[in-house]
Amino acid sequence: MQVEHDHENDVAYVSLVSHIADAASVRQITVATPEGNAELHLDFDATGRLLGIEAVGARAALPAEVLRRAPGRPAE
Repeated sequence: MQVEHDHENDVAYVSLVSHIADAASVRQITVATPEGNAELHLDFDATGRLLGIEAVGARAALPAEVLRRAPGRPAE
């Protein structure tokens, strides 16, 4: 599992597989957090396997320790 975080835009991507090929994600499902302060976009392949999760509003959706360890651009 790998996590990348764009601090400036507060968007993170959690990859659940080691590599996601171009066009491998064929279906996306969007889920709002219970408080409505973030959206999660679940990426699935053609067999229905979950490849990764994009978190828009990552600070509200993911634990702070996960984001601290994630590579990405720091906020200015």
